Amino acid sequence: MISVIIPFHNEEKNLPILINSLTNVLKNIKENWEVILVDDGSSDNYDSKLKMQKAKLKIVKHKKKLGKGEAIKTGIENSQGEILIFMDADLQDDPVDLPKFLEKLNEGYDIVNGVRKIRKDNFFVKFYSFLASKFLKIFLHSPYTDINCGFKAFRREVLKNFVFYGNNFRFFPLFVFYNGFKVTEVEVKNNPRRFGKSKFGSGKLMIGIFDTLTAYFLYKFSEKPLHFFGIIGSCLFIIGFLISLYLAVERIFFNVLLYRRPVLLLGILLIIVGIQIVMTGIIGELVVYLSKKKDS
Repeated sequence: MISVIIPFHNEEKNLPILINSLTNVLKNIKENWEVILVDDGSSDNYDSKLKMQKAKLKIVKHKKKLGKGEAIKTGIENSQGEILIFMDADLQDDPVDLPKFLEKLNEGYDIVNGVRKIRKDNFFVKFYSFLASKFLKIFLHSPYTDINCGFKAFRREVLKNFVFYGNNFRFFPLFVFYNGFKVTEVEVKNNPRRFGKSKFGSGKLMIGIFDTLTAYFLYKFSEKPLHFFGIIGSCLFIIGFLISLYLAVERIFFNVLLYRRPVLLLGILLIIVGIQIVMTGIIGELVVYLSKKKDS
């Protein structure tokens, strides 16, 4: 079975158009299918717009807005298919492209990520996507061109050991790649939003950058935290040590009074902070070790 999961928040004008188009495409597919709509605390009147189509849909509701990550998690928990497809409800993802994803899965790939070649988004969305893609390619060797595309298909087996929380759903394809599954991409249309307002603004740009940095840490250093904290702490310690050493030489050999040298406080501070950061890495290593020991 194929499960199409669509999280949404206040998309009453877009949903009927999307469902009509989507079901027309799915009717031409041989496999069984289901469409799961996850209402993430909507306050509009979308129910009345879907009256004629409710028999074809499974609608799951959140009592309040919990975020897209939680909505996706809810959709997965309520799905039955071995093939899962994520789509956005704003009509920017075109159901006509859905067979492309299924064709790639049939070729043996485990996850197929969409690539929006001609973007119809605002400047902030494009800027964030550009930064994220470049950062992930350089530092995490990401194979994806457009990891933030909401249109993707994958086999249920790739979900093993992945926990959806916050905004980490954006880096789910990267998790799949790092776990050795076969990944690929297909070009998809990116239609302009017809109704409603984009949920992505300038405020979310900074949050997105922090999320990208979080992904970098989790996928690069989650099992070797000392490699991350050790490098930073050691650099600070060495800088502080060199400053202190220089001042000590001045005091011992040139009789320079240190109370007139506030840079001494900077050197001492860097040494202390460097040691603390290194110790944080060591504690992280202990946590990882004890966690692995418990699992074994």
